[in-house]
Amino acid sequence: MNNIVTAQELKTKGISIADSFAAQGLETVITVRGEEKYVILPKAQYYTLKEHELAIALSESEQDLKNGKYHETSIEEHISRITNA
Repeated sequence: MNNIVTAQELKTKGISIADSFAAQGLETVITVRGEEKYVILPKAQYYTLKEHELAIALSESEQDLKNGKYHETSIEEHISRITNA
């Protein structure tokens, strides 16, 4: 995988090193002391991931409602329940 750059390369070459990968629709993995630590994504790819994340959360919420896994309480009761858990 040649879209891995070190933090030092990013410091010396700047964001242009990630721009070349973004132009190809690829993410850039940033390593720090040999460990893959960060990922730079093209904006469109980031938003696609966020949409998938939200779709999964919505699906999980719908399943909870369907299975009766929810509470109908006042705000005060809810706060009490979660702070005294």
